Amino acid sequence: MREDFNSIDFNKKTGFICDMDGVIYHGNKVLPGVAEFIDWLHSEKKEYLFLTNNSGYTPRELNQKLARMGLDVPEERFYTSALATAAFLKEQSPGCSVFAIGEAGLLNALYDAGITMNDVNPDYVVVGEGRSYSLDTLTKATNLVMAGARLIGANSDVSGPIEGGIAPACRALISPIEMATGTHAYFCGKPNPLMMRSGLRLLNCHSADAVMVGDRMDTDIISGLESGMATVLVLSGVSTRNTLKSYAYRPGMILEGVGDIVAEAARSR
Repeated sequence: MREDFNSIDFNKKTGFICDMDGVIYHGNKVLPGVAEFIDWLHSEKKEYLFLTNNSGYTPRELNQKLARMGLDVPEERFYTSALATAAFLKEQSPGCSVFAIGEAGLLNALYDAGITMNDVNPDYVVVGEGRSYSLDTLTKATNLVMAGARLIGANSDVSGPIEGGIAPACRALISPIEMATGTHAYFCGKPNPLMMRSGLRLLNCHSADAVMVGDRMDTDIISGLESGMATVLVLSGVSTRNTLKSYAYRPGMILEGVGDIVAEAARSR
């Protein structure tokens, strides 16, 4: 069921920024209507970018993950919180060193930005999602921060949807380091406006001509609102209509999933 707070004419929008987890897929299962949505983006020659706070995957891995689900999305259509984190550190401190907890997506992005790994006296401790998270790495990171390393989180998501439930995400994983050290991490992913501006720049699109589509009020919708974009909350991920009661702001439109964008576009022609 559609619900409008601020009607959106999708035909007039030239750029679409979409979250992935809970919007395009759950785990390794593609969500209903996604193939039709991607076909519509291509056929209507819309500029689009899949912007994910999951720091674990490289753009190539995301390309291959979607290909296994039958979806053809080129590598250049992905932008991750790992890439945003690496870009931030490269701008702030070129050639710096880090102690990183995360997967290939984060590590490759850091290497590509000219950032080196250092578990002795790094400039930064950088935390993303990943299977390498353990009590040993947590203890190492805590003591490095106590010794003066600055604490960076790839994103501020507390959890993320997976098949059969949710998994702790970066904000939950970095919290013990913050609590143990009394330090507050800086998060580079959504809703950080730096990531959103990078996404719009990659699309070569003005915010007024773009739509942010996501399943989370606290990252996707707020980042779109604060960037001046139209916003669509889809109910295929972690949010329900009751979720809105917890927030003072609202999305422009609520839809069941991204496939409904195609139907809305056809209805408004």
